[in-house]
Amino acid sequence: MPLPPLFDDRPVAIQLVGALLVPLVFGLVCGFVLGWSELVYLIMVGPLGLIGGFVGGIEHRGGEDGFVRGLIGGLVFGSFILLGHKIAGTEAKAELPDPQVGLVILTSVVGGILGALGGRFRARRETTDSEAWA
Repeated sequence: MPLPPLFDDRPVAIQLVGALLVPLVFGLVCGFVLGWSELVYLIMVGPLGLIGGFVGGIEHRGGEDGFVRGLIGGLVFGSFILLGHKIAGTEAKAELPDPQVGLVILTSVVGGILGALGGRFRARRETTDSEAWA
């Protein structure tokens, strides 16, 4: 399976969409779902969110750049979960940390780790691919 284009090689508008708009919208939707269904919320923030953090990191060459991307994505994602939930005005079906800012800290840290893992995966994959052609 081919690797996606590098983040830095994409147009600025696409960079903004991928790094900010996608986690923003996904966070808002998760915030709305938080008041409707615990199971759907947990699936969205669990497996789907984890995959998204890793895949975002794959757009970077190396763990450091992937970490920064994941940290920012996690910060935006977690913040907009809380904002979406506040906008919905519903009672949370899943447990939120107290204080709720703990969710933002958690999503930021986990996002950074996943982004770093994704960037590291890409770096290893590119090294392995180039060695195979040598």
